[in-house]
Amino acid sequence: MSSRRKGKGWRRAVPVVAAVAVGVVTAGVVTAGVLAPSAASAADRPDPVERGLNALVSSGDLPGALASTLDPEGRTRHYTAGVGDIATGTKVPTDGRVRIGSNTKAFTAVVMLQLVAEGKVRLDAPVDDYLRGLVRENGNDGRRITVRQLLQQTSGLPNYSNYLGEEVRYFTPHELVGIALQHPSESEPGKKWKYSNTNYVLAGLIIEKVTHHTLAEEMDRRIIQRIGLRHTYFPAPRDATIKGPHPKGYYRVSPDKPLLDVTETDPSWGWAAGQLISTDSDLNRFYTALLSGDLLPRAQLAQMRRTVPAEATFGDGARYGLGLVSKPLPCGGLYWGHGGSFPGYETRGGATDDGRAANVAVNIQLDDEATRSRVDGVVNSALCR
Repeated sequence: MSSRRKGKGWRRAVPVVAAVAVGVVTAGVVTAGVLAPSAASAADRPDPVERGLNALVSSGDLPGALASTLDPEGRTRHYTAGVGDIATGTKVPTDGRVRIGSNTKAFTAVVMLQLVAEGKVRLDAPVDDYLRGLVRENGNDGRRITVRQLLQQTSGLPNYSNYLGEEVRYFTPHELVGIALQHPSESEPGKKWKYSNTNYVLAGLIIEKVTHHTLAEEMDRRIIQRIGLRHTYFPAPRDATIKGPHPKGYYRVSPDKPLLDVTETDPSWGWAAGQLISTDSDLNRFYTALLSGDLLPRAQLAQMRRTVPAEATFGDGARYGLGLVSKPLPCGGLYWGHGGSFPGYETRGGATDDGRAANVAVNIQLDDEATRSRVDGVVNSALCR
């Protein structure tokens, strides 16, 4: 079955032999949990996030949904709707862990920019300075591609995930790069923006080369532990599970087919471009910490926020920085985040400069723009209220 999508997030085939067919889900009821007592009175009033999640699952397209919001005063609220296990009818766990897909790119970019601030990496140095001879095939030339172009998706490198086929197994980062380099360069470096997961695998390899540590170790030390992301982790090699409370992740081959349980999947094919596991609330903490300057010096944060148009992939008005996407809000202004798609899960959201944050996750990989737009609409409602 072919279900890859060449744009944002992830679109790769999931073999039926690795999944369990399950029945059709029915819509669930939203439950909201308020962490801050001062927000309790809001539970009695109509809530746009609650209504939005209910609408997502009542359509019958999505098994379950969960969300977390953060206001400028630091108050957090959690929401759930639908079911986290359609075989048992178990509700979605509050602030459950999910595979966050391409949100991982923002983490990888932060680590790289920290190394830039430390003088260990130069943004405008060629990739070949750090990975000598690795990228030199089929017109793909690391001597002409810069670190900045990797992070900004302007390298012209082909996207390896378009060529993985239906095999789900453990991949090394070098294997992923090798798959990409079997195909010709898609544009001159710096001339065109085009989304490619290959860029971020190479960025991860540069991080490991410069630090002499694994990417997972560097993410954990420099980001996860530093700002207290208690539910975020980089899965160990060959670990296909999700630790802690989580909704099961589902995949639908076609509208007339039953959902498949793809929760346990080897995530190595995502690596620096998409392997992390996290929660909505941890993503809110990450993006607000990033925008407030807790993770990067001012100069590097400014570089991260220098954007180019990315509407073809991320929607009207969207722009891509260095692993960070800006999107306009219908109420004015914009928010910064990334979003991610991985077999079984979809996440959308981000944060504003004034300290508002919202992330929404659903436990099925989305295949149509209309449903993605509805999920984005819940994020907009949360950030605009």
